[in-house]
Amino acid sequence: MIGSIDCMHWQWKNCPTAWQGEYGNRKGQKSIILEAVASFDTWVWHAFFGVAGSQNDLNVLGQSPVFDEVLRGHSPQVTYQINNTVYSGAYYLADGIYPRWTTFVKTIPNPQSEKERSFASFQEGYRKDVERCFGILQARWAIIRGAARMLEEEVLRSIMMTCIILHNMIVEDEYDYDAPEVFELDPMNTALTRIYERPM
Repeated sequence: MIGSIDCMHWQWKNCPTAWQGEYGNRKGQKSIILEAVASFDTWVWHAFFGVAGSQNDLNVLGQSPVFDEVLRGHSPQVTYQINNTVYSGAYYLADGIYPRWTTFVKTIPNPQSEKERSFASFQEGYRKDVERCFGILQARWAIIRGAARMLEEEVLRSIMMTCIILHNMIVEDEYDYDAPEVFELDPMNTALTRIYERPM
């Protein structure tokens, strides 16, 4: 498992008047969306920021570069075994709105058996890792806890990415990671992705 994927809205108090309709979310507030993939220790593996608040998680996924490396044939090398069957595909825990792709593991909507109830309970529990990460980010950085007061979207993007990078530095300092980590910030400065060690 790579981690849990979900989106968070950051309210934009000083959204320009011309963009009010595009950035208005379902609560009537103006916001910008952060898509993130976080692991159990709240490490942010992927962050994509800047989608208008009127979009839903599927629209954000369609614009996100989270699967760009997979489409280029460079997927993370993950091997695990379930019921004596070895699997090599990485997967993400997601909620019900995400599509039925093999890379997303979603909960069982109406679990009937004890086995299904147990799976649904564990999946829903571990899927909250990304929600916990959002809560830690907002608790740690007061600037993203409240409504954004900047006028330019590029400034907000820089603030969000800086907070996420600092958060990862704190998490890395708290845990003992042995593997060297390499990060990539895309040219548009919209997404931060951890680059996996690839065998030569």
